[in-house]
Amino acid sequence: MCGRLAAYIEGPARVRLRVPVPLETEMEVRRTSTGVEMLHAGALVAEASPADVTPEFPAAPSYAEAEAAARSYRGFRNHPFPACFVCGPQRTASDGLRIFAGPLPGGEIVAAPWIPDASLGDANGIVRSEFVWAALDCPGAYAAPVPEGTPMLLGELAASLGGRIAAGERCIVVGWGLRRDGRRHFMGTALFAENGERRATARATWFEAARSPR
Repeated sequence: MCGRLAAYIEGPARVRLRVPVPLETEMEVRRTSTGVEMLHAGALVAEASPADVTPEFPAAPSYAEAEAAARSYRGFRNHPFPACFVCGPQRTASDGLRIFAGPLPGGEIVAAPWIPDASLGDANGIVRSEFVWAALDCPGAYAAPVPEGTPMLLGELAASLGGRIAAGERCIVVGWGLRRDGRRHFMGTALFAENGERRATARATWFEAARSPR
């Protein structure tokens, strides 16, 4: 959803979520003095505006290092949202991104390999921008220093896309912490080609949510 709304903004964009996003529902997008807003039945769902996305980012690990990190993905053991489109282990390759970010040596940075499925590409086989935005989402949450199984909810995502990604291309996604303010976690993510070329960067605000049976 962030990527779809960001498409109305030229260049890097920031998307702030105001309420849980309705699924399978048509919504209105309206221009504002600062960007665009998305509404459902007259209520504000999300808003997007231009942004400066320049977080410092770590060097890309090798693809083999990302594969090794993913084997320790804590979502395999305890996942509050196992059907998550990005990081849910219940998803199949053609029905989700299956990005499983686990800790690199040292534990402060997480990484995952990602080979975009052909279903994510446009007519030319280039991964559509909304799916690049999605790939930059969940890995940041898995770099947050919270107890295993803690539900994390996205409040804001800002991203800058710097290069095209082909479906079937071997990529690496990394996530790391920027700072923390109580239950708010400010995180960075980046998407690299296998050769270490950075293709996209993002920063996000995540919130620790109360644990519940749901």
